[in-house]
Amino acid sequence: EYDWPTSNHGLAIDNMGNIWIGGNGGTDKHVLQFAIDGTFLQQIGDPNARDGRDSNDMVNFGQVAKLSNHSATNELFVADGYQNKRVVVLDADTGEFKRFWGAYGNVPDDTNLGPYRADAPLAQQFRSPVHCAEPTTDGLVYVCDRANDRIQVFHSDGTFDKEMFLRKETRGSGSVWDIAFSRDPDQTYLY
Repeated sequence: EYDWPTSNHGLAIDNMGNIWIGGNGGTDKHVLQFAIDGTFLQQIGDPNARDGRDSNDMVNFGQVAKLSNHSATNELFVADGYQNKRVVVLDADTGEFKRFWGAYGNVPDDTNLGPYRADAPLAQQFRSPVHCAEPTTDGLVYVCDRANDRIQVFHSDGTFDKEMFLRKETRGSGSVWDIAFSRDPDQTYLY
């Protein structure tokens, strides 16, 4: 019996103790799965896929920022992230793409939104990078929309619930890099 943390940026541990790795290097269009002893299990996506954004691609990723395991559903939530602008949900057993979404639960759109401005209308898409997608014990998913200075909250099916802003005047790299929840059963605190 292991007491592993369930995620750490481009690394996640699933219900079976398998290790998932995603990267955000220039050609990282894939995630890898290994057994706890280091045995390679599978690759999802093609590192040689064409360059460019495609947040609606059902095979490849676009520089993953973070993977997070949701033990209740045996799913991995992928902040796909530096090149794409979406959250992807994978089956942790098969690696199958189950669903994905953009900001407000919209179909992701890779249109360049231009630089962030705090006084502009709210962006209807994530800006790059989508830096985290953290599932909770109550069936919600908190998404770090880093450059838009916001956390968007969704039901695990991708339905938008609410959002909150942190330091809206922050420009450049944004204010929402990562989040964590307290380890009590109710996850009372968000950090």
